[in-house]
Amino acid sequence: MFTFFTLFIFALDQILKSLVNHSMFVNQSIPLIKGVLHITYVQNTGAAFGLFAGWRSILLLIGLIVVVFIIYINSKLSNKEHFHFPLCLILGGSLGNLFDRLFRHHVIDFIDFRIWPVFNLADIMINVGFFFIVFRMFFDGKKKKPGRHQNHACRTTKHR
Repeated sequence: MFTFFTLFIFALDQILKSLVNHSMFVNQSIPLIKGVLHITYVQNTGAAFGLFAGWRSILLLIGLIVVVFIIYINSKLSNKEHFHFPLCLILGGSLGNLFDRLFRHHVIDFIDFRIWPVFNLADIMINVGFFFIVFRMFFDGKKKKPGRHQNHACRTTKHR
């Protein structure tokens, strides 16, 4: 299922980017909800928020390292782990943006809320996956912390 969801996210991201690329011109903006949500075609040569524009080789290397790292981490998880799905979200999104950088030499961004830099589906998947992992780690960590009287190993017993 990990591979299926990863490829589904990657394919959906690429289909949406292809639709924008073939039906709009760069910097064209189509309001869906005027002043709130627009489809705006942006070619981003940088990373998030346009940072590191023009650093294609370094961004490609970082993207490749992230992809390999996620595949490695996922292979080490047991089937009972709750991190497979968020990892496939991150991997699918990372592959989508890596594909753009490799073959288009820029990432196609198109979701524009007007108060935030323009982004794409891959960015959403990466962030949702990341925050899900942080959320799970935070709450799983709280559950596993033994309370004052829960840690039986620390109790002393009298031996007669």
